[in-house]
Amino acid sequence: MIRIIIADDHSIVRLGLTKILAEMANVQVVAEAPSGEVAVQLARRLQPDIVLMDIMMPGMGGLEASARILRHVDRTAVIALTGCTEAPFPAQMLKVGALGYLTKNVSTAELELAIKRVFAGKRYVCNEIAQELATYAFSDHVGNPFEVLSHRELQIMMMVVGCHKVSEISTSLHLSPKTVNSYRYRIFEKLDIASDVELALLAVKHGVVDPGPKGPLPADRLSTESETRKRA
Repeated sequence: MIRIIIADDHSIVRLGLTKILAEMANVQVVAEAPSGEVAVQLARRLQPDIVLMDIMMPGMGGLEASARILRHVDRTAVIALTGCTEAPFPAQMLKVGALGYLTKNVSTAELELAIKRVFAGKRYVCNEIAQELATYAFSDHVGNPFEVLSHRELQIMMMVVGCHKVSEISTSLHLSPKTVNSYRYRIFEKLDIASDVELALLAVKHGVVDPGPKGPLPADRLSTESETRKRA
């Protein structure tokens, strides 16, 4: 029996996946996680065979959650099942040790194939992502400015544009507030920007985050360039 945890912040997605997986032979959903933190806790306690991991989730998100699970839970593999198709996410997920990467528009048959391949210790990347990775490998990496960010910088960037305060990021990632701010300013330098506002706009422009109906970084949480410099 292949034991699976579904990690996704949308309850309707978790429900749909649970129903789909229930129809597959020798597959059992043992838990659902609405955030990266919960996914890590459940993986450590239940030690599933596979975690189906969304990337865009509250808190630490799927990238950091995957890294922690793969560091601390020896028997568990991770398959990214996400809407994030553009660099740098596929490369970063595979770099931290995920064995699979699927978009949410794959068929049920392909999802089942990926689960069985990964359970057997093999890699599986859907065709759309394979093409993206091939383009990334043979390009000069200038299409998406976020490709210059490290794994940690990318994680903190996602939390900043996801409306998390420095104190929240500090607690979630077990870093001091000073270290978090150091990463923020390093991100600003690499991206040639000066504020959280510009960071959010850049993220939306390049499809790194979905602005949604409310948009990233509500007005009462945005930092102006002058405010950002005052905090530096």
